Amino acid sequence: MQSKSTDTLRGLESFVKAVESGSIAAGARLLGISAAAASQNIARLEQNLGTRLLTRTTRSLALTDAGALYFERVQAVLQELELARADVADLQDEPRGQLRIAASAAFGRHVLAPLIPGFMARYPRIRCELLTTDSSVDHIQEGVDVSIYIEQQLRSGLVARRIATAQTRFCAAPAYLQRAGRPSEPEQLRDHDCLLFRFATDGRFLRWGFVRDDEHFDAQVRVAMSSNDIDALAQCAASGGGITRLASFVADPYLARGELVELFSSATPASSRATSAPLDYYLCVRNRYELTPKVRLFADYLQHALPAELAPSAEAR
Repeated sequence: MQSKSTDTLRGLESFVKAVESGSIAAGARLLGISAAAASQNIARLEQNLGTRLLTRTTRSLALTDAGALYFERVQAVLQELELARADVADLQDEPRGQLRIAASAAFGRHVLAPLIPGFMARYPRIRCELLTTDSSVDHIQEGVDVSIYIEQQLRSGLVARRIATAQTRFCAAPAYLQRAGRPSEPEQLRDHDCLLFRFATDGRFLRWGFVRDDEHFDAQVRVAMSSNDIDALAQCAASGGGITRLASFVADPYLARGELVELFSSATPASSRATSAPLDYYLCVRNRYELTPKVRLFADYLQHALPAELAPSAEAR
């Protein structure tokens, strides 16, 4: 027979996960138990407290007044217990378990994917899962431990730390420049075919930022094509479709092969004083309690494994 304290702890876990994830079934999946077991745990907790915490329907749940007050008090307590349990386990044995990482598609493909094998070799008992998407990621609903996105993609409420800065390149194929001419100033982009990245979450375009005499400004452009996939824009530009803006880790192989030509760089003859503004990347967790040993190890690994050219800039935009 389980002790009353064990029942209470299981009830706390089931209750908090159900509220955080939006349903008893979703919370149960996060705990690795059945929905029926989670429901029983919550029922025993309510019986011990002598009050109802949740109003259940077939499709959703809602907090009672007592439940809202109880959740506010115990959520942090449970998170502290989980963090302490992870820290103790880390002291006794090497880190283990699954680490689910979400990242913007291009950064995940071109930067993280080549680095993750080194992390796995160092910590062989950690199983990594990489989710590459430019859609909005819900850490709770999708079981994400840590995510990496540019500033414009950050969700409110996350704890974010800048870990990388990528230089950006404005590029076009030689065939396009021969046909349409080469712009020498950002203001001329409004007369060119521009290939822009569009955020899948809200339909916004990623603005084309420049720096001139220490002043940041966004260029006015003529949108000829848009996509929610940076690699698709790179290939379209390489095929002569127009001018696009790419992070250095995407653009540089195209430039090295001569498939694209960089615009507005200081090395380009007759270029303007305007240079392309960089992109800052942030490592995000839901809150400080999610800085588990696995997440801290991954963050520390990235700090040393990321290429030197991606070192964070001295000043974030």
